[in-house]
Amino acid sequence: MSRIGKQPIALSSGVEVQIEGNTVRVKGPKGQLERQLNHELTLQREGGQIIVSRPSDEKKHKALHGLTRTLLANMVTGVTQGFEKTLELFGVGYRATKQGNKLVLTVGYSHPVEIIPPEGLTIEVPQLTKIIVKGCDKEKVGALAAKIRAVREPEPYKGKGIRYEGERVRRKVGKAGGKGKK
Repeated sequence: MSRIGKQPIALSSGVEVQIEGNTVRVKGPKGQLERQLNHELTLQREGGQIIVSRPSDEKKHKALHGLTRTLLANMVTGVTQGFEKTLELFGVGYRATKQGNKLVLTVGYSHPVEIIPPEGLTIEVPQLTKIIVKGCDKEKVGALAAKIRAVREPEPYKGKGIRYEGERVRRKVGKAGGKGKK
């Protein structure tokens, strides 16, 4: 039995879960999420928790068991606490500002880069070199953070670029100075 899949998902107060076939809707104080899950697995609501069970011990069902449970747990966590990713800008003149709903990045290009967040996600800029992406869907938060990071990925020679908070950039030694060939 899957170690992750067999754990029940605890539902806190204020969270409503509707299970209709393979469609699950979770509603909470931070928002509402809906997802289609694999139809082969069964979801049961018992008291204040949800239990995911699989029909057999086939490799496919074992893999889906843990995945389905984790997706559901992330939905419940998202509508109660929410998710956030923090990005940092490194480089002289690199900065981020917020104009209305959109994020404007000045990261060494000849033009500023504008990013408009999808519905359900918010972007905060507490400092000129710090960006916080918040939302209730973990997948969308990670995708938007990756999109922002892809604007100017950290380069290995000087470490300039946009990186996740706490991300370590492997630095390379630059070109050796001195005399060249004649």
